[in-house]
This record gives sequence, C-alpha cells and structure tokens, in this order.
Amino acid sequence: MKPYLLVLVPLVIGAPLAAQKPSPSILGTWRVDARQLSQKDGKDAPRTVIVRADSSASWGTETARWRLKGDRLLLAIGGEWEDYKMSLKGQRLTLSEGDLTKPVRFERIGAPTPRPTNVPVPPDPDTAPGS
Repeated sequence: MKPYLLVLVPLVIGAPLAAQKPSPSILGTWRVDARQLSQKDGKDAPRTVIVRADSSASWGTETARWRLKGDRLLLAIGGEWEDYKMSLKGQRLTLSEGDLTKPVRFERIGAPTPRPTNVPVPPDPDTAPGS
C-alpha cells in the first residue's frame, strides 16, 4: 500500500464516525445576560442553557433535542425544528434568526450537568412517528 493511502484511509473511514459525534465545542453550561434581550425575547428566554452530548439541551424546566447543521443550531421544540444561525468563538456562542428578534450572546460558564434520568430526550422530529 502506498504511504499516502495509509494516511487517507483512516481519514475517510473515520469521517463518518466523527460526523456522528456531537461537537464538543458547543457542549457546556451557557449563560446569557438578560439585559441584552428585547422585551419580546426576554419574557420567556432562558438565562442558563445546558447543552449535553446526549443531544439534549435544557433551560428551566424545558428540555429539547439539539442538532448542528453547518453554522445552524436546530432545536426540537414542540415536535418541530427551530432553526438558529450560530456563531461560536471561544467561550461565546451567539444565536440569531429563528424566533429571535436580534442576536443573543451566551457565555460558557462551565461543563454540562447530567440530564436527570427521569427527563427523556425529546424525540427527533425527523424520525418520530407521523413525521
């Protein structure tokens, strides 16, 4: 086998596996400064969001499923995907578009906490029965 193939084979074989793993860069506990939220966004907006490797994201008493697609963060809320534009730079995550009237910036304040065992990850709207 040619030497350059030895380098390419693991990359090609490993690429699908890497694509299945969540990006560790988005995992963590994130906090937003409520002063940056508009009246409309601020009323029910989460102040702290926990993003976990099991594809769950929690804030307050809500738990959603999340997915990354390029520079988009999708959250399964109410059986449908809400689509946000995402920008991640170091410990700062900015979301815009979707149901937001202006961009909202989160700062990572720590690692994700485990999801309570009695709280299920919501179903994936793309694979749930009736989708």
